[in-house]
Amino acid sequence: MKRKIAAIFAADIAGYSRLVAEDEEQTLRRLASYREVIDDFIARAGGRIFNTAGDAVLAEFPSAVDAVRCAIDIQESLRTRNMAYPPSRQMSFRIGITIGDVVERNGDLLGDGVNIAARLEGLAEVGGICVSRAVHEQVANKLSVQFADIGAQEVKNIPTPVHAYMVAMRREDGSYATPQVKKAASKVAAAPVWMWPLVVAIVSVTAIGVSGFLYNTKLKQTASAAATPAVTPSATPAASVATPGPSPTQMAKAPMVPQNAGAAMAPMPAPSPSAAPMAGKFAADSVPFINERVRSFLAGDYSAAGDYKAFALNVGGFTGSALNQPNEEAARNMAIEQCQKRADAAQSPRRCELYVVGNTIVYAHGKPPMPPQPYFRHDAMTERVFVSKDFPMVREPQKVRLENMFVPAAKSRSVALGPGGQYFMVLGASSAEDAARRSLESCGAIAGVACLVVAIDDNFVVPVPTLFRITGFFNAATNASIVADARGEVVRKLGDAMGWNAVAVGTAGRPGLGLKAADEKAAVTSALADCAKRDSDCHVIALGPFTVGPIN
Repeated sequence: MKRKIAAIFAADIAGYSRLVAEDEEQTLRRLASYREVIDDFIARAGGRIFNTAGDAVLAEFPSAVDAVRCAIDIQESLRTRNMAYPPSRQMSFRIGITIGDVVERNGDLLGDGVNIAARLEGLAEVGGICVSRAVHEQVANKLSVQFADIGAQEVKNIPTPVHAYMVAMRREDGSYATPQVKKAASKVAAAPVWMWPLVVAIVSVTAIGVSGFLYNTKLKQTASAAATPAVTPSATPAASVATPGPSPTQMAKAPMVPQNAGAAMAPMPAPSPSAAPMAGKFAADSVPFINERVRSFLAGDYSAAGDYKAFALNVGGFTGSALNQPNEEAARNMAIEQCQKRADAAQSPRRCELYVVGNTIVYAHGKPPMPPQPYFRHDAMTERVFVSKDFPMVREPQKVRLENMFVPAAKSRSVALGPGGQYFMVLGASSAEDAARRSLESCGAIAGVACLVVAIDDNFVVPVPTLFRITGFFNAATNASIVADARGEVVRKLGDAMGWNAVAVGTAGRPGLGLKAADEKAAVTSALADCAKRDSDCHVIALGPFTVGPIN
């Protein structure tokens, strides 16, 4: 036996026994699939699995940084896979990580380090990560990760309290979920029994205030939805779910389905507020993010209903409505609760907001920025089969998500991409045009600028370079690499040119163009040759709608 210091990683499935009891064969198949993902991430991060038992995994890493980075990648990837299942069938892991002195025996590791990692895993939230103070100290200044200090925690079979931190898991909108403390902090010595009600009251009030501030009322809405289920007015027709998302029982008696139940967003910055809130008299044809069936409901049943009524939505396309309520407040609350309940059931990170109360628009944001029509074009020279690994400007976990969700989804489907790497996909729409519009609306609302439709159904509908690394969106009118007096000419010549188009510049910023080429290489060659006529040391800066650089 030998001793060593190692970062210990412990993971297991939340609610595994229930999942097995409900459907043993499916659970075991999915466990094997999920374990492949976990094992692959651990191996790539330099870790080693030293023990497994049922749904549990124990691994060691050479550093805390590697262990935490690996844990985050695993949780993001598994969250993507879980989106394909209803909440009751999702398979989510808890992960605990510590640094400790362990004993190695026949490849297995033993000691307090292993025990503490297992206890930290028990403290973690479903789909979350809990780490010891030693790990927090190692990682805090090395990874772009936020933590919540949950203090000293008493855990089973460990004689002294363990000071723990929750990793604030990143939501899909780029914000961070605030972890909830699962257990009380360590014992308060010699506290009189009569003091405990007061202590609990103070802690509860503080927690409620902080949570309310951080979640901006979302928890309150979720709690009220759970306590008082939304009631659909009897005059409103029932609807069924046609796209992946919440189970049909969750949607029973709903006046409309969350039409983007299969839609998804990549990690992205917070939405940029519109210049001015929407206001004025309600018109169904101007409501963003919704499909045509919901629009028909709004134009028909909603518009015809008397007060009191309200309609709520979120950027992801989830909706809620209330008709014929006793007062305005009841209509507002019901619409918000119904929308938020649907969004939460599908794990949408977006908060629902009131769009219209009565017949007056009260939405706090303007119309989402949109590109000019047509939103996409079919071009035989540039269109090619969609391949997730080639999707531009997103990280590997998001490419995995596209492979798991977009590729197998029902038509019509669309992915819109923002200049900051934001993306939004709409699945199972009534038409390609409807899918494109809705993906652009949601992506634009999140990015704060117009997005670009990159894929429709099985194909990329814009030229996606493979010879260069894509670095962003190309705008010739403002591109600083091109000398100012030449930008207008570049804009004019690019125009609506079909095929592959490339732009090159030299040291003086004089541009060269390769237009309407049959393939990427031909466009590049032509652009470099054109640039060489008027400048030196030319290099390609743009291909199609993207700025590009050399592949590292």
